[in-house]
Amino acid sequence: MTEQQTETAVFQAARSLGLFGAVNARDLGGYRTAGGRLLRPGAVLRSDGLNRLTDEDLALLAALGLRQVVDLRSLEEVREAGPDRVPGLPVAVIADAEHSATAITVERAAPDGVTLHHLPVFAADFDIFAALREALGDRSPEKQRALLGDGRAGAMMTGLYRWFVTDRIARERFSAVLRLLAAPGGAPLLFHCSAGKDRTGWTAAVLLTALGVDRETVFTDYLLTNERSAAIVASIVESFRARGLMHEPELLLPVFRAERCYLEAAFEEVESGWSGFEAFWTDGLGLDDEVLAGLRANLLEP
Repeated sequence: MTEQQTETAVFQAARSLGLFGAVNARDLGGYRTAGGRLLRPGAVLRSDGLNRLTDEDLALLAALGLRQVVDLRSLEEVREAGPDRVPGLPVAVIADAEHSATAITVERAAPDGVTLHHLPVFAADFDIFAALREALGDRSPEKQRALLGDGRAGAMMTGLYRWFVTDRIARERFSAVLRLLAAPGGAPLLFHCSAGKDRTGWTAAVLLTALGVDRETVFTDYLLTNERSAAIVASIVESFRARGLMHEPELLLPVFRAERCYLEAAFEEVESGWSGFEAFWTDGLGLDDEVLAGLRANLLEP
C-alpha cells in the first residue's frame, strides 16, 4: 500500500458520525493495532460538544446503541454553551448534573438507555476558555496581541497538553474514561469536550496507544479535527472580524486548531515523568492489565 493509500485508509477509518450539531463527531473504529486486530466500528466515539444536537442527531445516536456518554467540559463551558443533549435523558436532569464542578453520573432511564458521566477537566493555569473571554471582552488590538501574539497562544496550548499529563486530578479523569470503556457493557461509549480537540484528543491518543495503534496513526487521528472543523473555524474568525471583536482574529488560530506539537508535548511529558508509556499507564493513570484486557475485549474485533 502506498503512503497516500495508507493516509486515505486512515481518514476513512475515522469516519464522521454525520451529526449536524457536532461536526467533529467520529468513530474510532477501523484503526489497526500492532497485533493486526481492528478497532470495532461503533464501539468508541469521540466528539465535540453535544449541546447543539438536533432531534435528527439524537435519533442517529440512539440508532448506534449508545450506552454511555462522557462530558469532559468544565462547569463554565457548560454554563456558556449549554448542557448536553443525550438520547433518552431529560434535558433538565442533564442540566442539573452538568452544572457542577465535580464528577457526577446520571444513570440511564431505561435498561437500553444511555448513562451520562460528567467528568470535568479544568486547568486554572491554562484556562483557554477564560483567555478567549478576555480577548473578546477587551477589543484593544494591542492588549489582544499582548495576550495571544508572538507565540503566546501556542505556548498556552502546549502548557495545557503538558498539564494533561502532570496534573493528578486530570490523570484521574482521563483514566476514569478508560475504566468506563473497559467495564463489561461499557461500549458503545462517546466521550467529548467542547471542540473535540484537546481533552478529547488526548483521551483518544492514550486509548489508541494503549491498544497498540502506531504513533503516526494516533497523530493522524488527532489532526483530523482540522479537516472536520475547518469551516466552523473560518466562520468564527470572520465573524469576530466582521463584528469588530478582534482586529486580528487569526491570533486565535493556535487555540482553534489541532497542532502536532501540542500532542507531542504531552507524549514528551510522559517520557519525562515516567520510563515510558507502560509505566505511565500503571503509575501515572493507575491502570492495570485488567483494564487493558477489558478494552481489548470491548473494542477490538476478534
